[in-house]
Amino acid sequence: MAGMTAGIDWASEAHKVCISNEGEVLERFSVTDDERGIAGLSRRLTKLGVDRVAIERPDGILVERLLTAGLEVLAIHPNQVKAARARFAVAHGKSDRFDAYVLAELARTDAHRFRVLVPDTEETKALRTLTRAREDLVGVRVELANQLRAQLQAFWPGALLFAALDSSISLAFLKRYPSPGDAKGLGGGRMAAFLAREGYTGRTDPAELVARMRSAPQGTAGTAEQQARRAVVLGLVSALEPIVADAGMSPVALESGKLRVATFRRACDKRLRLAVATLADSTRRWHPWAGEVYRRARARGQDHPHAIRTLGRAWIRVLWRCWRDEVPYNPARHGNFNRLQTAGG
Repeated sequence: MAGMTAGIDWASEAHKVCISNEGEVLERFSVTDDERGIAGLSRRLTKLGVDRVAIERPDGILVERLLTAGLEVLAIHPNQVKAARARFAVAHGKSDRFDAYVLAELARTDAHRFRVLVPDTEETKALRTLTRAREDLVGVRVELANQLRAQLQAFWPGALLFAALDSSISLAFLKRYPSPGDAKGLGGGRMAAFLAREGYTGRTDPAELVARMRSAPQGTAGTAEQQARRAVVLGLVSALEPIVADAGMSPVALESGKLRVATFRRACDKRLRLAVATLADSTRRWHPWAGEVYRRARARGQDHPHAIRTLGRAWIRVLWRCWRDEVPYNPARHGNFNRLQTAGG
């Protein structure tokens, strides 16, 4: 057991701190969430000889500063703190002050149950930042695409020509033809020229696309309303263009008698699954082995999300080997990659 422990109940403006020595509370105080408060807290804990600190989050500036000060930091999930409150009080009350005490006691008595944080490398921090930012952007993209679809369905469903509304070709079409009035003179020839300029890779004939557009229900919006919706469409397209990007690796096996099928895995660490999917989707574009794994998956009839999960599982095997051997990824030691290179040469 540690001698001197501290619990920090994190908040956006001020943090409650409890310092305990072998179960006896020595100090309780608050620190502000600013440079003066965080720097003073690190110095104070170090000066008092605190061995271990428990906090309800695994990252952030406060956690980084505690680690930089050489303190052992435990990340304890809020649900675990909630479950532990009854051990230290008969009443079922809750306060930030009391939670700081619970954290300090858990650091003293149950440290072996929790993850000890270690400082991340700059590369890891950068990757985490990019992955989480991409997750947020995908959410924004979906929301904007839904708004755009609602606008088009309200006054011009004929513009819904392509499989994905937020695809590059669809946004380019809406930027050029944001309302029915803009597309009055659009025929098969002009559509073909437009698709060629935009590098359209679909197989639908331009004349068929124009026919779909013409056969869609006609809206009744007057000139003023149509101009207003046209401006909204252009605004949504402008917002979507900068963030357009493609967007449980292992399936769950279901067995009953002679029946054996695989289904999508829903119970998993979804943030980790998203990170692996991001890795797979980015590497298929430039890494020869990853591109080949993805291509073969699509050739077997898998759709894009399924193929991404297939490639993600393949990358997990590589990453697991790197983790087990405690070495960074080295293409020279990647057997399947080297065999592909040899075969290609």
